Amino acid sequence: QVHVVESGGGSVQAGGSLRLSCEISGYTFSRYSYSYCLGWFRQAPGKPREGVAAVDSDGIRTSTDSVLGRFTISKDNAKNTLYLQMNSLKPEDTAMYYCAAGPVAGSSGGVCRTVSYWGQGTQVSVSS
Repeated sequence: QVHVVESGGGSVQAGGSLRLSCEISGYTFSRYSYSYCLGWFRQAPGKPREGVAAVDSDGIRTSTDSVLGRFTISKDNAKNTLYLQMNSLKPEDTAMYYCAAGPVAGSSGGVCRTVSYWGQGTQVSVSS
């Protein structure tokens, strides 16, 4: 039914940039536009999963404080694609990054209130 596929991860040196993409199929953003939240989460080995950034159907964006000024979440409704532009990467950004979608608008600190669909993840590794 609904498929969420991330891409764009890789290995970069500190200070570098990456742009993650998330293609969501099965539902277009317009069909899902009444109420939804799209977001990026990450999890480093041995650490809990954390929300990174999110944007909902009302266009409201939130993010975790640690990425403010460095990461930007955006979406292209026509392409059913979510993006995460990551600049000034730090070693502590190293993690598996997951794209997620949920049917309810609203997020806080980069965490969607409800998540129903998850991608497989894409690895981001930042070396010093």
